[in-house]
Amino acid sequence: MKPIKHLTGLFDRLIEDQAIHPTHISLYFTLFQYWNINRFQNPISITRDEIMIISKISSKTTYHKCMRELNDKGYIKYEPTFNPFKGSIVLLFNFAEDEGVEV
Repeated sequence: MKPIKHLTGLFDRLIEDQAIHPTHISLYFTLFQYWNINRFQNPISITRDEIMIISKISSKTTYHKCMRELNDKGYIKYEPTFNPFKGSIVLLFNFAEDEGVEV
């Protein structure tokens, strides 16, 4: 995984996507940082409260809406958990070369 190439590919995609807003971008970059900390290994495990704090999202409704939209648009694969003691699973895709290729 080459993070700079990934980010370049991501920005190319974001430029074309008129439905992506600053909240989506903040959320994505928070997830990207978790992925980076995990040495770009998929999947990553997240907790809503931590991700909301770091991405500066204060509404659970906004958080879930943005996660769903990032998932539906192919930026991530989101597998929510409904167990408060277990983190949700997120897979991030490598945008360095071929869009949507899992790393």
